[in-house]
Formats: sequence, C-alpha cells, structure tokens
Amino acid sequence: MLFGSVPVESAAGAILAHGLRIDGERFRKGRHLSHDDIERLKTAGIASVTVARLETGDIGEDEAASRIGAVCTGDGARVAAAFTGRVNIYALSDGVSVIRPETVDAVNRINEAITLATVASGNRVSKGQMLATIKIIPFAAPADAVSEAERVLQEMAPAVRVAAFRPMRAALISTFLPDTKPSLLDKNHSALGDRLASLGSDIVFERRVPHEAAALTRAVEEALAAKADPILVFGASAITDRRDVMPAAITAAGGTVDHFGMPVDPGNLLLMARRDSVTVVGLPSCARSPKLNGFDFVLWRILAGLPTARSDIAGMGVGGLLTEIPTRPQPRDERVADVPRSPRVAALVLAAGLSSRMGSNKLLATVDGKPLVRHAVEAAMSSASAPVIVVTGNASATVRAAIAPLMPAFVENPDYSKGLSTSLKSGLRSVPEDADAAMIVLGDMPAVSAGLLDKLIAAFDPAEDRAICVATRHGKRGNPVLFARRFFPEILGIEGDVGARHLIAQYPELVCEVEAGDDGPLTDIDTPEALAEYRAAGVKA
Repeated sequence: MLFGSVPVESAAGAILAHGLRIDGERFRKGRHLSHDDIERLKTAGIASVTVARLETGDIGEDEAASRIGAVCTGDGARVAAAFTGRVNIYALSDGVSVIRPETVDAVNRINEAITLATVASGNRVSKGQMLATIKIIPFAAPADAVSEAERVLQEMAPAVRVAAFRPMRAALISTFLPDTKPSLLDKNHSALGDRLASLGSDIVFERRVPHEAAALTRAVEEALAAKADPILVFGASAITDRRDVMPAAITAAGGTVDHFGMPVDPGNLLLMARRDSVTVVGLPSCARSPKLNGFDFVLWRILAGLPTARSDIAGMGVGGLLTEIPTRPQPRDERVADVPRSPRVAALVLAAGLSSRMGSNKLLATVDGKPLVRHAVEAAMSSASAPVIVVTGNASATVRAAIAPLMPAFVENPDYSKGLSTSLKSGLRSVPEDADAAMIVLGDMPAVSAGLLDKLIAAFDPAEDRAICVATRHGKRGNPVLFARRFFPEILGIEGDVGARHLIAQYPELVCEVEAGDDGPLTDIDTPEALAEYRAAGVKA
C-alpha cells in the first residue's frame, strides 16, 4: 500500500488518510476522493492531502474484514456488513458464547494488519449482543495474509459461535432439618424459578424432604420418573464430602458423582452428578442469591447443551473469583448493562404516493417479473433492519396484496395526498420505542439491495458522530437515508411534500456517506420513460 502526502491534483481515486472539514462538511478518513472532491479541496485552498493507494497484492479493508468474518463465524451468530475496515459479529439468540482461544490467537499472529477481538468464552450472551469484532488496521491487508487467516479459520473450526439456550423441564428438590424455616425453602423455589425463567426454562417438579439419604433418594427417583432434567438439589446443610448425604442419596438412586467442588467463589461447594443422560446438580447455598455465582456458569452450560464434565468445571478458575473485594466493590450480578449490541434499526418503506408523473400507480408496474414496490420490500426484509414497516395510501389494498406474502408490518397513511412528509410521519410514529434509528427506503427504487441497507446499518454509530447515514454513488447522495432516533422529533415537525433530507445539510458534522458500489441509490422510477429505460437496461447497476 502506498501512503503519503500528494498534491491535491493527483489525489483523485485515492483514500483520504486524515479527516478534513470543507465549508462545514466533514470529509472523513477513508473517503475515496472523487473528481468533485478534488475541485472542492482546490477551491478551499488545500494544496496537498495525505492519502493511501492500494497496490497489487493488497485487499481493501472492507473486503478483507468481510472475508475473514465469513469464515470466523459459526452457528448462532451472524456477521454484519463491513465499514471502515471493521466487521462485527452478533449473537442470533440468547445463549452461551463459545470461543476458541487458540484459533483467535492464531489469526492475530498472522499479520499486524489483521485483528480479531472477542468476548470471553462461556459468557451468557443475549440476542443481538456483540461477540467479536474484526478490524483491519490500515486501509488494506496483504492478500496472502487474508488467505492465511481464512485457511486457519477453516481448518481450526469457527472461532466464534453461540450455543443457544434450550427450554428444559427442571426438578427442584430441597432438604430440610428440624429447625429449617419454611421461608428458606420458599426462597429456594423463587430464586431458582427466576433463574430458569430468564433462560427460557421452568420448574416442573418439586419436592421438600428431610435431610436424610433415604428420603432424598426417593425424591430423586420420583423426579426421574417425572422426566425432569436437570434435577437441582438444595441441601439443608452444605456438602462437605463425597460420602455426605446428598452424594450418597444420588448414588443410591443409580447416579454417578462426576465432580465435587469448583474453582469459582462463591460457588465452591457444587456437586455435579449424572443418572444416565439426566444431569443432577447439588447446589451451593449461594445459588439462593440473585447475584452471579458459580452455579450460573454451570446452569448456562446445561441449558445450552454444552458439556459439564470435570475438565469443563476445572477450567472455570480463570475469571472465577467473583467475591466482592475492595478493588472491585461493585455487586455481583449476572445482568450486565450496556453490553455492545447490534443497532436496532427499523426500515420504513414509503409506498403511499400519488405517482402523479407516472399516470398510474408506479409501484404496481412490473419490473423483472414482479411489482416495483416488491423489490424495495424484499431488500428491507432480507437486511438486518427490523421491523420493516411499509406505509401505504394510494391504492392501498392492491399495494398491500402485492407484498403481503413477505409479511412486513403495514401502516396506513390516510393523508397521503398531502405529500411525502405525511407518509414519513405515519411510519415514524409506528417505529418501536427501543429502535435506535429508522432507515427511509423509497418504494420506487428497485436497485437498492439488502447489502446496501446492511452497509448503512454498519456505518451507523452516533458515538462516532455517524448519526445520519446516506447512500451515495461516486460522491453523489441518494437514498436510502438512515436517521438516529434523536432526529425523530424534527422529522415529525415536517410539513408538505418534502422528506427529511434538509437535516443532512443542517447537521453536516453528523453525516456519514456510504458508497454503494452501484447506481442503486440514484435509480428511482418516476416517469414512464424512466421505467422503460430501466427495463431496457435489464440490470440493477
């Protein structure tokens, strides 16, 4: 890769290495400088710029990150689109992270241009949570290094996956002594029930028996007969030896004690046993607490279908010190706030207009064998955006029928004749409260792809001042446009036959341009002539 300062006149097509501000607009690092950009730089009096140019044997940062991400990711995870050389990997469901440290280390040793960072293995993760990020440090990576990373990941199995939680039917057995308070047994049930419910499982069998081996053996046998799995046992007295009441009772019921004790504090006095394929766990007293403890590590693995053999328990020591100490005074809690996650972006497909220049409803015109509007909705439904909301108005019933099999959400705009702003506001009011942004997709743009929508979502990062993301082609802005939630009140105040594009000019420091790589952002169908030309071209570029 070539890198250095060059005269502005010779910088066309190069990658801008350092950001600039021109007339209040931010030229971000990584921008591919167009001829129009060069003229603007010259007009602003800038004589030279620092740029990068790819050489033979280089792979651009986005392509390199995408290739590595594709083979890095296993079951239960998805790869987002690349942006500025970064690809993030997200969980597709609630479950447990399964990371291969040796694979991650091998990738990171290949070349300094390639980095892979992940969460710890064995973590409880939520749907949409970020699991890993691949970042290409410069603007390109050597092709042989990218190929080597792909080879390593293919040979050593995926570096990142999620074992999803499965609903299971658990049994709770509590033992009591003569002085045991009933409220403590009630607490056993509530604490365990809450834990299981948060993981998609529940208690289907419960017994409370004296703290005696014979009574506990009968309760275990009854739980087995009830087809409960796992069987979770709270003892009235802590287990102190493999010959204690609880392990003796499990053994008498035909079970086998696999392991006693674990290198996690709190949670040391945990017992793992098995009767055929059924898991039996002797619980430490700390399992009554809602705070994170060693039992959580084991329960997550059980419900995710991961092994809990002696070697697995023995491997929990690193990171197993959970006791609150002066250097870490925060409370132990299995709920982790503000974990990195996939942005929640709703797609609004505007399909309510009058089509006044077309002579008839253009959205129903046939393009590539299907109604024009179906192209935009299919792209949105195939992207990472959710939900997809289609705003209808003109010929509403017919438009809905054309795309109903795709199963988007629908919103009716009764005021569609009053202009674009009414459709925009109708859709925006239906965006879920937990959405971070809304992406405006026009129903008459058949060449917009799911890949482009995903690139806009990948670019969105308000913390990095990328709060408005607009699709471009060779520096010319088009559609779709993604707006952060912070702009919703201003958009709801718009009147007439206009959209929200004025916000792009109003907040230039928060705008991020996303190059599409084809003419999709600039291709809309407004007239019979445009429709005929697009059909004749026979391509979407």
